[in-house]
Amino acid sequence: MSEDTADPVALGIMWDRLVAVADDVLTAIVRTAFSVGVREAWDLACVVFDERGRSIAQARLSMPAFIGTAPLTMRHMLRAIPAETLVPGDVLVTNDPWHGTGHTPDICVARPVFHQGRLVGFVMTITHLPDIGGAGLAISNPDLFHEGLILPVCKLHEAGEPNALIYEIIRRNVRIVDEVFGDIEANVSGTAVGARLVTEFMDEYGLEDLRPLAEAIIQRSRDAIADALSAVEGGTYTNTVDVEAIDDTVRLSAAVTIRGGTAAIDFAGTGPMVKAAINVPLCYTRAFATFALKCLTTPNIPNNEGTRAPLKVAAPEGSILNAARPSPVGGRHTVGWFIVPLIFGALAQVLPGRVQADSGMASLMLVSGRAPGGRSFVTQYFLAGGLGAMDGKDGQHTVPFPTNNAVVPSEVWERETGLRVLHRRLLADSGGPGAWRGGLGQEVAMRNETGGDVHFSIFGLRTRFAAQGLAGGGDGIPRRFAIDGREIPAKGRVALREGETLTIREAGGGGFGDPAARPLDAIAADIAGGFVTLGQAQSVYGVRQGGDGVLVR
Repeated sequence: MSEDTADPVALGIMWDRLVAVADDVLTAIVRTAFSVGVREAWDLACVVFDERGRSIAQARLSMPAFIGTAPLTMRHMLRAIPAETLVPGDVLVTNDPWHGTGHTPDICVARPVFHQGRLVGFVMTITHLPDIGGAGLAISNPDLFHEGLILPVCKLHEAGEPNALIYEIIRRNVRIVDEVFGDIEANVSGTAVGARLVTEFMDEYGLEDLRPLAEAIIQRSRDAIADALSAVEGGTYTNTVDVEAIDDTVRLSAAVTIRGGTAAIDFAGTGPMVKAAINVPLCYTRAFATFALKCLTTPNIPNNEGTRAPLKVAAPEGSILNAARPSPVGGRHTVGWFIVPLIFGALAQVLPGRVQADSGMASLMLVSGRAPGGRSFVTQYFLAGGLGAMDGKDGQHTVPFPTNNAVVPSEVWERETGLRVLHRRLLADSGGPGAWRGGLGQEVAMRNETGGDVHFSIFGLRTRFAAQGLAGGGDGIPRRFAIDGREIPAKGRVALREGETLTIREAGGGGFGDPAARPLDAIAADIAGGFVTLGQAQSVYGVRQGGDGVLVR
């Protein structure tokens, strides 16, 4: 370790600078991407690696799933194309679900960084492409081969020149060529920005390579999470969660063993794969298992190789959390997001003050059609339910969790698709009651004014199993989808005809603690804000209005 990296102040400054480099890359991609999913919903990530392929910094607004899968992707890339064969200007790419992020639309692009003629690291960017061919994202896909083009690890650019064959293969497989290649080139240019910033950073601090800094970052992070785990009472903590599949229910099981500054998470007992595109590759399972543990132990330390070192994750092969190729995995988030409440529920036994109640999570829909004027579109739409409450804090309204997509502004959505957003409003009484109230869901209604059919591929969740309260708190309301007032299935494809209105009611978060312990002034503020109706306040919180209108118990 160098003198600078041994100094905690200098280390902190350089560490922050690397994070800032990744942040700048993310901003560059958002500003240059073509698709709504990237430039508005921020469905992307940037991770910086050392020359051995160990992650050392991430952009702060990166998607949790991508942060967790990127280190494995980097290892797969270096196995396929060894580091010693790389030259300046090379750009590697893959979207293989088992080597990437768990489904085909996410493209992983990595550029080796050379400084003074030596390989010193890598910059990887990941974005969700608007289209990758095949049948598109749909619950009904029977196998992986319906889910679009799969690129094994290969060179997208060689020594600075685009690989014409790879570009043509992609071109022949996608519907909206300009948007797809606009996003791909945003990734390529983003990695170039990252490589330039890394080398400028090294020149500024007089670093010949990143190894001493990488070792210091990784070791400090490993020690911090090991210390946090050592403070948890040792033992094995278990939990089960039921998740709606299509017509059936799948049970997820977890045993979390804390011992000697390490954690092992075993998903033995989890149900088998299903014949629907909600199976989860192990890379995605590991990502959210790691995310859950880190939230509860070292939430303020940036993610890197060290934060993952004390954690081990295993799931039975062929289970829905360790799906085998070529099972369909396009909607892997529909089950994979439940890994977080599954682990939270297990550790609520030993960390009750840190665990939040269940969240309403988010809705993800793939939407395609023709906008007025005849322009074809394929895009994503995200909505968010309410966050779960925790000890001492109400859940926030309409915040996605455990993902962190931004919600596409209604004005942008209308311009891109021709769908008219009639309203977006908070749903009173949707958050679970408690001493601390769950966050509210929302209701969104949009009418088809495109002049033709618009097709929605819906991946709804929390329709049968609402967000559960914790420590005596109540459950949130479940999610619902309807067309012109007629309820429709929460998973599957649906055509919205001209003039029809789709209404989505997002799930509320669970409450925390006994509702009878919620202060009267907080209940009055809830009613004044429209978050809780007087009816719920009376029936659930046990209050009434006195003769002067003041709430009393």
